[in-house]
Amino acid sequence: LNRRHLGEDRPTDVLAFPLDALDDDPVGPVVLGSVVVCPAVAAAQARDAGRDPDDELALLVVHGVLHVLGHDHAEPDETRRMRAAEAAALAAHHRLGS
Repeated sequence: LNRRHLGEDRPTDVLAFPLDALDDDPVGPVVLGSVVVCPAVAAAQARDAGRDPDDELALLVVHGVLHVLGHDHAEPDETRRMRAAEAAALAAHHRLGS
């Protein structure tokens, strides 16, 4: 998937595929896009960083959803905003009891 969609010939942890357009006034639930996580890469990253694998998966899902919602991290200020949004979403997730 990474090679086909991003031209990167290596495994990646998460890919996000936002939809191109939504109706201005959708009725009912809408699909904003798709998030694909590679469990093997996530497990290796968790191990290398000394994190719990479930916490790593949660972070990657949140990261992918933020990309679907339009966040990016190409510039330092974007990275700061995205990291803050990740932290807020994960804190809310943990407050709800995972």
